[in-house]
Order: sequence, then C-alpha cells, then structure tokens
Amino acid sequence: MSDRTTPQYLITLADFAANTRLADLSAAARERGRWIIADSIPVIAAGMQQTEMKAFVAQQLADAASGTAWVIGAGKRVGALDAAMLNGTAGTWLELDEGNLFAKGHPGIQVVPAAVALAQTTGASGAEVLRAVTLGYELSSRISRAAQMRLTFHPHGTYGVIGAAIAAGVLKRFNAAQILELIKCAATMGMASSRQTLLDGATVRNIFTGHSGFMGLTAARLVECSFTGEVDGVGNAYGKGIYSDTFDPALTIAGLGSEWLIAKSYFKLHPIGRYAHSAIDALEHLLAQAPGGRLAVDDIERIDVAAYMLAASLNGKNIVSSFGARFSVPFALASILVHGRSGLKSFDDAAVANPQVQALVQRVFVREEPSFTARYPAEQPVHVRIAMKSGVTYQGHCTVTKGEPANPHTPADLTGKFFELGEPIWGRPITQDLYDRLMKIEALADFRALAGEFLL
Repeated sequence: MSDRTTPQYLITLADFAANTRLADLSAAARERGRWIIADSIPVIAAGMQQTEMKAFVAQQLADAASGTAWVIGAGKRVGALDAAMLNGTAGTWLELDEGNLFAKGHPGIQVVPAAVALAQTTGASGAEVLRAVTLGYELSSRISRAAQMRLTFHPHGTYGVIGAAIAAGVLKRFNAAQILELIKCAATMGMASSRQTLLDGATVRNIFTGHSGFMGLTAARLVECSFTGEVDGVGNAYGKGIYSDTFDPALTIAGLGSEWLIAKSYFKLHPIGRYAHSAIDALEHLLAQAPGGRLAVDDIERIDVAAYMLAASLNGKNIVSSFGARFSVPFALASILVHGRSGLKSFDDAAVANPQVQALVQRVFVREEPSFTARYPAEQPVHVRIAMKSGVTYQGHCTVTKGEPANPHTPADLTGKFFELGEPIWGRPITQDLYDRLMKIEALADFRALAGEFLL
C-alpha cells in the first residue's frame, strides 16, 4: 500500500462538486450551462444522420440491452452507457459542438451525453442535470487549464472522462469522499488520442468524445463497487509525462466558485474546426468591402492567410472527404467563396467533389504569423488577403473570433441554429416544444419522463 497522501487540491475539487448547490452557481454559469445542454441536443441529432453513425447505431443496438435513454436523432432508446457513447460520438461529427479555449477543448459534448443518459435512467430532474453538467464541465476544464497538454494529443477523450464522471457522481448524489475517489479513477481512464486524426480527416476521432461519456459513467460504477484510483491520478496523468510534462495544481482551484470557466465557452455556427472560424470571420470582414458581398471566384489570383499557430496548422489542401474538409482553412475559404455561405452544404461530399472549389483550394496559402500566436488565446488574430487577376486586392481581419465571450453570438443566433438542425429531423412542433422545455430546464421534474414523452 502507498503511504502517499491525497493532495489538497483534489480534496477541494471533490468537496466543491459534492456540496455546491444550483443556487451557488453564478447566473452566467447557469445560463451558459442551460445553453450548452440545449445546443448539444440538435447537434447530436444532426450528426446521427451521417451514414457511418446510422450503421454504428444499428450494430451497437443489435447487441445492446433495452433502456430509457435517448439515442438522439435515431428515434431509439437504450441503456445509459450505450446512449452516452453513441450520442457523444455523433456530437462531434459535424464540428458544431460547443468549446472552450481556456479548457483547451470541447468539454460540453463530453459531459452532456453522459449526464442526459444517466438522468433518463434515474429520473433526475432538470435542475439536477443542469447542476451536474455545470460542475462536471467546470472542474474538468480547470484540470485541463492547469496542464499544458502535448499537441500530439487530441484533447477529446482525455479530461472529458473526468467531467463526465463528476456529472455522474453529482447525479448519483455521491458524497465528497466518493467524488474524490471518482476523480482519481477517472483521471487514468482517458485515451491516448491522436491529434493527427484531424489532419488526416480520420472519422475514428469522433469516438473519442463517445469514450468520455462511456468511461465517465463506468468510473462512477467502479466507485459504487469500491474500486480505488491513484492517490494523485490527475497529477500523474496530466503532469508526469503522460498527457503533459507540466501541471499546476493551484490553477485547478484558483478562483473556484467565483471565476467560472464554463461562462467563457464559445458556440459554433460554422460546421468546421474552431481555429478555422477565425479565418472565416476575416473572410466575412473582407467580403463586406466587396461589391455585393461576393467575388468572382474564377477571377481570384490567390488568397494569402496569416494566422496564429493553431489556425495555421489547418493548412491541408488534399481534401478527399467531407470530414476532412472540416479541418482545412483553404477548403473553408474556397467553399464559402464558391457557395456564398458556410452552411452544412459547403462541407458535404458534393462540395468536396466540386472542381471549382478544389481549384480555388490550391490558390490559398496559409502561414503562421508569430506575433499573432503570441496574442493567443486572449485574441485569435487572422488576416486574409485576396488578390484578383485584375490587380485589385481585398483584405479582412479577425481579432476575436465570433462566439467567444468577448464577441458572443446572440440568443437569436443560437436559437436559429437549434431550429435549423432540429426541424429537418423532428419537425417544427416537436422542435419548438423541446426548445421551450430546455430553455426552462430547471422546471423539468423528471428527465426519464421527458425521454418517454419525446422519441428523439
């Protein structure tokens, strides 16, 4: 047996998760948590319509036990573990899920599927779900903020397991000692997930978020069965050369209860990797100066993009799939210029096969601007310059990406996204009813009853 003692920061995090009431959350944290839950559900449903997801659902449900949790967008119900895995996987397919630059990833889609699935199994209230999601998101984000995760890792499937586990523990009403053990166990149940999957357009990457939900719920079961974790599983995984070489425990609890990382999250309106959004914003600024807001694509000589390092890394031009198109700045700019907008159709298979888009992709040149990198993450600068064959040039700039707390989307923007994704799947009446209830989630008495009423 080890004679090492549990570090105080873990005790503090566990006490906070166990004893923080919904009323203790700031108004901004509650509001953002409510929107993260609401935003995630139609995003999952839209991702569930992909051919690969439909095949995965069919195979998974062939062997799965029956249950009461939604497989969102599939019109099925199943047990919590399978639902969390399938919904988490679908939720990142279209790259429309919420994210957080300070958490360095996408906490919401790793926490929400697990919390909703478990609530629909246990009959938890909407208020309990909101509290669980907010606390799981907040504490796991703080752990990620305290580490400098290596860029070779994809952050999905790592600290998200901790977030999903904490949400499960809160819903199961674990005491502080149980949540402490839960965090210790969940810390070492993440994946060795590869960032290269993004650049290769490899769709296996989408299971990483499904893994978070599945393993988070599993961690809670382990604790119920008296499994134990490492004394400092978090510190070892995130600061001893596994995910990261450096970890600052003080950052996990700095401002705890007064500073809310969840309130610093962003929402996405473009179905593409987050760093490319900065380039799209710069393009939109540029097009606002062009006659009629459009440019004749065949008259474009070249497009030059100067960007911070993470945006500049999305510079691939060999785009052969819809999923791969979502992680390429050259493709994003070219397709938006050809199609006139950045909706789902600008990144589908037909867009990838469009010869005009592919020809323009080859005329886009992306480079890192070190001075821009130095300003990240407080700012996300990108400059786009388009030179026309006539010699005319247009320039556009982004300083803070749309959707960030300093440049937020409006509630109307997010509501429009909800209906744009939900209506084609559920129709207007169900989409409206679901939206209305999620906007008043604290008033929902029983998530299991909700699952019985709506077959999403």
